[in-house]
Amino acid sequence: MDPDRSTWTNFERAAGAVLDALQPGDLVTYGEVAAEAGYPGAGRAVGLLLRRAPTGTFAWWRVIAASGRLLASHEVEQTARLRREGVEVRDGRIVP
Repeated sequence: MDPDRSTWTNFERAAGAVLDALQPGDLVTYGEVAAEAGYPGAGRAVGLLLRRAPTGTFAWWRVIAASGRLLASHEVEQTARLRREGVEVRDGRIVP
């Protein structure tokens, strides 16, 4: 994915704007990002955007599954980052 956002699709730019607005301690689901970007139902596309974006483009650790589960493949790193931001995590899940 080209870091030059002028080459991104309308969806990528809209979802990217939502992701850019996240602050430390914020949590959103993939579906919430899609809906806020104007593309309800496109949660999987948000996941694809996060996977394809160059490292450091977005605060990926602030995006969680609707169930509150963290990414299984990055659970340790995601947990550490969220805890540093004051988010409580237990057993791979966000504690409400």
